[in-house]
Amino acid sequence: MPVALNDLLRQTTNLKSEISAAVNRVLASGWYILGRECAAFEAEFAAYCGVPHCVSVANGTDALELALRALNIGPGDAVATVANAGGYSTAAIRAAGAEALYVDIDPVTMNMSAADLQARLTPKVRAVIATHLYGRMADLPSLLKVGVPLIEDCAQAHGAVLAGRKAGSWGTLACFSFYPTKNLGALGDGGAITTSDAHLAARVRSLRQYGWSSKYHSAEYGRNSRLDEMQAAILRTKLPHLDAWNARRREIAATYNSALGIDSEIGDDCVAHLYVMRTPAREEVRGALAARGIATDIHYPVPDHLQPSAPRTGVHLPATEQAAREVLTLPCYAELEEAEVAAVVEALVA
Repeated sequence: MPVALNDLLRQTTNLKSEISAAVNRVLASGWYILGRECAAFEAEFAAYCGVPHCVSVANGTDALELALRALNIGPGDAVATVANAGGYSTAAIRAAGAEALYVDIDPVTMNMSAADLQARLTPKVRAVIATHLYGRMADLPSLLKVGVPLIEDCAQAHGAVLAGRKAGSWGTLACFSFYPTKNLGALGDGGAITTSDAHLAARVRSLRQYGWSSKYHSAEYGRNSRLDEMQAAILRTKLPHLDAWNARRREIAATYNSALGIDSEIGDDCVAHLYVMRTPAREEVRGALAARGIATDIHYPVPDHLQPSAPRTGVHLPATEQAAREVLTLPCYAELEEAEVAAVVEALVA
């Protein structure tokens, strides 16, 4: 049985009537940018995350950049981040004109190590971007003790809960992506920033639309980064399903853990955006799975500090570099059928 890494058509088909109604609602309104759907989604998503403010933007990378700019971070500043999360925080840091300070990861969770952050911290570091990698929330209580403004990268953690608080409610600012493969995905690009700070929310609202203080009057240099009405309406349709989808992802992840002999509970702090196993024999395992029709991927093969575009700084991140050699992503999405999960398990234990 061929098993795809993901199949976006299944979710869209299941919600066809709801999505069609949302699209038709937007078409009937005659308003396509920053209208009622966008405002309603921002209010609903803020309430879901447990914060007073949500500002939608065009994509998750823009969200990270605008969050940095809202904190007045730019040339001469450094931002601490990890190098194992696909390069999105690095791209945003560079776009803001700042410098990335790479921090090694905890080898078990593969999220930022609070101890390594403390060891590498310098006076230039004006913010920390903590990625909730693969849907597992970072050690926010420990990271917050560092005393530097923290930006949550929640692109893979919609709906995750740590100590009773949702992802997106811990940081000074938090950034989400609604790329189609995310736990809460649009049918195109999209992103958002959540915060409890009214001043920062207002700043982001200005920055996302040319820095306008009022129409055609720019208080500062901004950019065009807006979530359109169609995507907002689709996200409103999907949001009520998110918790059930996350529960299904956890079930699949728990099944894989059992098959691999991993004695680790999948708690509410993980929404299993990706199921990533580790093995020193990655290519052999990947080949064996492919021979049985099981699709896999590598998230992520080259750490940011080793990319051809990275400055040659001599940074060494041993845990990050080892993980990059060993990680392998298995199919894990809410619409995966039981027979397909069983096929993956059978291939893993063969």
